[in-house]
Amino acid sequence: MAGTNTLTFTDASWDREVLNSEIPVLVDFWAEWCGPCRAMSPAIDAVAEANVGRVKIGKLNVDENGATGMRYNIRSIPTLLVFKGGKVVEQRVGTMGKGDLQKMLDAHIVAAEVKDGKEPAKTSGEPVKQAS
Repeated sequence: MAGTNTLTFTDASWDREVLNSEIPVLVDFWAEWCGPCRAMSPAIDAVAEANVGRVKIGKLNVDENGATGMRYNIRSIPTLLVFKGGKVVEQRVGTMGKGDLQKMLDAHIVAAEVKDGKEPAKTSGEPVKQAS
């Protein structure tokens, strides 16, 4: 249920793919039976496509990977966590559209790019503000 650029995270790959990532990571905690999770999938896939190489975006099925869901006290789905440097820097519960997802990520992506000396890219159609 993931697009071409949307990753699938598992309990086994969690540390390597998420906690040790050099770039920010957005994780969508979901389950197959969750209607709102399925409805949000196209927005997750679109944001993943628009941010290739700037942020990792993936899904973790809580039914198949319960240990990670419990580790982060996931009680409702969809839950979205943004990780930077192995730490949760933002959390949202409930469905979000593509524009809101991109806005949520922009500050974290821009901050990472400025830190690395890169020129921030535009993704959401709005001006990108550089971190102070």
